[in-house]
Amino acid sequence: MKKNYVLLLLGLTIGKGFSQTATVAPVPVEKEWDVSLYGFIRTDYIWDTRKSFQVREDNLNLYPLDEALDVNGNDINKAPQSNFLAVTSRLGVKVKGPNVWGAKTTGVIEGDFFGNFEGSTVGLFRLRHGYVNLDWAKTSLTMGQTWYPQFIPEVFPGVANFNTGIMFNPFGWATQVKVKQMLTKDISFTAVAYKEREFTTQTAATGSQNSASLNSVLPTLHGQFQYKNKSVILGVGGEFKSLQPLTSNGSTTNLLVSKEKVNSTSFFGYGKYSNEKISIKAYAITGGNLANLVMLGGFTGKTETGKVETYDPIKTTAFWFDIASNGKKIAPGVFFGYTKNNGSSDDNSTATFANYSRGVSGNRVVDKVWRASGRVDFKQNKFRISPEIEYTVATWGDLVKSNATADTNKKDLGNFRTMISCSYSF
Repeated sequence: MKKNYVLLLLGLTIGKGFSQTATVAPVPVEKEWDVSLYGFIRTDYIWDTRKSFQVREDNLNLYPLDEALDVNGNDINKAPQSNFLAVTSRLGVKVKGPNVWGAKTTGVIEGDFFGNFEGSTVGLFRLRHGYVNLDWAKTSLTMGQTWYPQFIPEVFPGVANFNTGIMFNPFGWATQVKVKQMLTKDISFTAVAYKEREFTTQTAATGSQNSASLNSVLPTLHGQFQYKNKSVILGVGGEFKSLQPLTSNGSTTNLLVSKEKVNSTSFFGYGKYSNEKISIKAYAITGGNLANLVMLGGFTGKTETGKVETYDPIKTTAFWFDIASNGKKIAPGVFFGYTKNNGSSDDNSTATFANYSRGVSGNRVVDKVWRASGRVDFKQNKFRISPEIEYTVATWGDLVKSNATADTNKKDLGNFRTMISCSYSF
């Protein structure tokens, strides 16, 4: 009996030792540095029924071109086109490093082959994102080039076309400093100061590319509130922009220093609801001088005798909504967008007027644009095929007013774009 008791105690002791050993797991050592690659290989097959204002070998279509009649009255721009392109393929690097001042540090550098110049080089590798982020418990600081703050990565159109809703949704990247502060668990405020770079404000006569931003000491100032939980994202924001198109009037006979600014404000709001089955997204923006966001608008110039040119922003309004399935294998979706040129406040005086805006061709100007599209995403692992049909209509009119609006002889011109996008992500 005593022997059995001793064996029982011995067994319990050994068992307890094994149990303690089994429950003590080694503490994983967090990597001080970590680097990962990501991106996709993409090819777009495109067919259009009409020529459009476009960039990058007709991959990015903005709006149908106005009529251009030959001697027999036939419209030259009513011509079908097609193209096959893989220049949107993308490569990025994500970097994680040691903490800085108590903040987690990450960095991103990303580019694609969409940086060609029309009629010259093609397929150039260009910088999309290049930034460092410092993340504390409730505050984050971003420095470098990333999305314009009006572009919301969680709330943009899910169209198959590479335009991502351009003309209706702000688009582009800017070099910036951004501070995001969590006010509560779900509400944040973001403040941004940025300078334009690749997508810029229009250029005044005798100016150079991006001279309006370079001549301005004050960066564009932006503020935005956002509410975000598991299913809903809501946000509102606004910004103030003060640009100086020129430093002189460029005259060879009456040279004058210019300090004239084009000052503008803009306001926007957006929302998204998503669950396992569906995503519903919407966005609206209104303001002056939105050309840098690849939208209609810009500014007008007025020159009086013996004086330098003065400026006034052209106001633009735009909105869109997008409804899509969240199916894991097959996901249809629809999109609708609308934008309107509301003009500037310049008057019809005896001064000389100039129009520095997107959507102008000679004495004709775009009054409004709308687009509707439908798509289906067929997904398998990291591979996706997305056929889409898109119809875009632009209303052109005579530019007879100094405020850059369409006045007479308005005409609607439409383009059907059929495309198939194929993408393999990694």
